[in-house]
Amino acid sequence: MSQIDVSIIIVNYNTKKLLSDCLKSIYEQTKNIDFEIIVSDNGSIDGSIEMLKADFPHVILIENNANLGFGTANNRGLEVAKGKYIFYLNSDTLLLNNSVKIFFDYFEDNGERENIGALGTNLTDINGNIVSSYGSACGEFASAKEFIFDRQKLLIGTYKAAFRHYVLRRKLKEVISHKKFTKHFGPVGYITGADLFLRNNNHARFDENIFLYYEETDLEYQLTKAGYKCILIDNAKIVHLEGGSEKKTSLEVLDLASFSKINLFKSSIYFLKKNKLASTIQILRLKFITMLIWLNPLIFAKTRKYIFPMLKI
Repeated sequence: MSQIDVSIIIVNYNTKKLLSDCLKSIYEQTKNIDFEIIVSDNGSIDGSIEMLKADFPHVILIENNANLGFGTANNRGLEVAKGKYIFYLNSDTLLLNNSVKIFFDYFEDNGERENIGALGTNLTDINGNIVSSYGSACGEFASAKEFIFDRQKLLIGTYKAAFRHYVLRRKLKEVISHKKFTKHFGPVGYITGADLFLRNNNHARFDENIFLYYEETDLEYQLTKAGYKCILIDNAKIVHLEGGSEKKTSLEVLDLASFSKINLFKSSIYFLKKNKLASTIQILRLKFITMLIWLNPLIFAKTRKYIFPMLKI
């Protein structure tokens, strides 16, 4: 049996059509390399399992029977992966060229010399616009101070929206505008988990205490601490479909009560605290600001159950 070069691991949770399109793009574009595809399914009920068994019988399927979260589900795939390298890929991506071979060749040719820990590329939406592809070692922002400043702006925006809605009887408007993403090549703090290519070793394992968001930030922070670099290269072309639609031009107040945003707030504080990237006072300030955001009457009915557990993070 020949050596498998790359194990492509995809976490799926009720994304049947997206997953099917992603898999088709992998098989269409990936050439001249030995690879396996592992789908770690988090208890999907949309027919994903049946689709995989019928249309993609060669895919290695892991049925988790519950939503384990992104990092834990990837770890289940990692445990059976036989490839020299691991390629974590989102189910809502499309490969536009032989990206797997491009990443593999770059790692083989430059891995030792450049001390590479992980590779990724500049992701685009379906129209070719750059979407979130990388960040600083501290996550969304360059420092804990920037985290606090951003959360404070968000807090003020949410209560302005509540005032307009309840007192002025106006429709809800945006709270904060998202930054535009720019193309970058070379070393970065972290590469988003939508397309993360790295060696198959202990450094490829996620922290299972993180359910959603900041899993890859934490994993790559550990790589950086171990002396490795996370690098964006130019040649690989990958579309991140949902990555484009999620990054709207504005963030509405009601979005802050969504499952994803709740986990984003929780995971960011856990990440900063775990890696000692913020002082005790800064962590307390972030918790307090987050709790005040969740106390906003516009979203309190949905967020109240998370307020006191925030203190335990």
